[in-house]
Amino acid sequence: MGSGDGAIVVERQGEQFASGARHAVITGGGTGIGAAIARSLAKDGNNVTLIGRRPAPIASLAEEIGGFSYAADVTERFSVNAAFEKARVALGPIEILVNCAGDAPSGKFATISLDQWRATMAVNLDALFICVQAALPDLLAATAGRIVTISSTAGLKGYAYVAPYVAAKHGAIGLTRALAAEFASTALTVNAVCPGFTDTDMVARAVTTIGALTGRDEQAARAELARYNPQRRLIAPEEVAAAVSWLCRLDSQSITGQAIAVAGGEVT
Repeated sequence: MGSGDGAIVVERQGEQFASGARHAVITGGGTGIGAAIARSLAKDGNNVTLIGRRPAPIASLAEEIGGFSYAADVTERFSVNAAFEKARVALGPIEILVNCAGDAPSGKFATISLDQWRATMAVNLDALFICVQAALPDLLAATAGRIVTISSTAGLKGYAYVAPYVAAKHGAIGLTRALAAEFASTALTVNAVCPGFTDTDMVARAVTTIGALTGRDEQAARAELARYNPQRRLIAPEEVAAAVSWLCRLDSQSITGQAIAVAGGEVT
């Protein structure tokens, strides 16, 4: 079903969404960590809205989990407001917001253009500001509102050749802590989950970049990333999703303002 701004809405036809379930909105939920979170929250009994720029992946996953999807650009306030309003109409007020949309372009700092810097900030940091503001009235009115932002160990330490991403993810954790402090007297909790190198398309692109810069083959490039994890492996998206599901539980009310590393013991 189309909308006036060109975004695409996909719903499961002929079925009723679970009444009384909490409504979770996940940005960047079509693949990788976001998709794993969507499956986990749906399994927990939540109604799930998926928002992303690419209609096909979110529509397919929404069909799989019995959710709702809307194609939107999370860096544009108008697009986000339209998406969130469609989500409310479909599933009711937003009680859980998971900010998962992100990108991690790499390159030498001296070669990064201002446009590249701003684009990385837009999707990894500006989008959090836009999405949280759009959902905030619902979240504050909820019995147990939850904001979980997928940051990164790059928000806790530095990595070479991804300076804009590292800066944005540090900002994401700073925003998490500021919001947690501001809303500590309410029923809204605000946390960040910080995965180490995770087996996703984003890491696959990093593997390609490492290969191009160093001449390493794919196996060697993956091993280079896995060595940051003392367990000597890449994190599975489902492990990150499990942490998010825990933070969204009703009995996790005392957990707020935290940046939780899911990184196999990587020193941060």
